[in-house]
Amino acid sequence: MEGASQLMRKLDYPPVWLAGTILLVWLETRLVGPLLPFAPVQGAGTALLLLGLALLGGAALSFWRARSTIIPHQTPGVLITSGLFRLSRNPIYLGDALILAGMSLRWGAVTGLVLLPAFLWVLTKRFIEPEEQRLRAAFGPEADAYFARTRRWL
Repeated sequence: MEGASQLMRKLDYPPVWLAGTILLVWLETRLVGPLLPFAPVQGAGTALLLLGLALLGGAALSFWRARSTIIPHQTPGVLITSGLFRLSRNPIYLGDALILAGMSLRWGAVTGLVLLPAFLWVLTKRFIEPEEQRLRAAFGPEADAYFARTRRWL
């Protein structure tokens, strides 16, 4: 039982949750076929996918420039409040959500759209809320001021 617990801790990262959800979406398209096989829907999916990837890349670049950790379970050494983080406290998680929605639309799958609220809930409960607690502990009033002026998602 302890081995399973250690494995879960090693796998408890947003990209793993995203990959698992995308796998379910892909399985739907293979087992049932596309339920939304319309070119405009697929085009919108491509746009969301590219926007999500751009958010991920831009946010990762901000962490790299700040020489801070991007790993969710660690406390960053710097409170990043500029660039994309001026618009959203969680551009990486927003990018993950856009990637899931984009892949779902590209593949014409309904599962991903149905799972999207659950995916956002998992991100919020497992990652965002604990990260906000670590940021408050590390940066105190500076973090509180940032949280007050910047929305969690958009």
